[in-house]
Amino acid sequence: MRLKPERKAALMEPKNKRKTWMAALALFVITACLAAPAPAKGQYTGGPVRQKLFTKHFNGSLFKITKYALYSVEVLLNDKEYPIGKDTIGIIIHSDKDEDVKGAALSITYRNVDTGRSIRPAAIVDKKNGLYIVSGLDHLSRPGRWQLGITVNKNGVKDSANFELPGAFKKLYPKGRYAP
Repeated sequence: MRLKPERKAALMEPKNKRKTWMAALALFVITACLAAPAPAKGQYTGGPVRQKLFTKHFNGSLFKITKYALYSVEVLLNDKEYPIGKDTIGIIIHSDKDEDVKGAALSITYRNVDTGRSIRPAAIVDKKNGLYIVSGLDHLSRPGRWQLGITVNKNGVKDSANFELPGAFKKLYPKGRYAP
């Protein structure tokens, strides 16, 4: 049975309409995607985030980034790489912008983890260049497990780092830049 040409065109019409409609939809989607504005400069776009980096200056020092990554703390243990004086330790503080923190209030605790016994430093002197000299904690290698806690408070921005001793002496990181 043969269909008349008019009838054949009528049967083909819905397929043609569907193809035309799908082509128009595809063209609309492609145009919309190409016309989307580019993200503003510096705006987070879901790609890699620029991480904070903190500088460790010396090889033979303890180093830790504080709990909330607001500061880094580097503890100079002796005079080998930087002259800090006899029976003292030096503490270098950097901000999350990797700048020296001058004029901060430091709170230092040194306590035995097993007995709870604490030793308070005799004095903390701000050298005005991100370096703080601490006297009275000259024997950080006492027998037993000790915790050296350092809290930094600058203009109400407070954060802290703890060093578990003697374990911290076993993993001294080389000087360089470190991310939290």
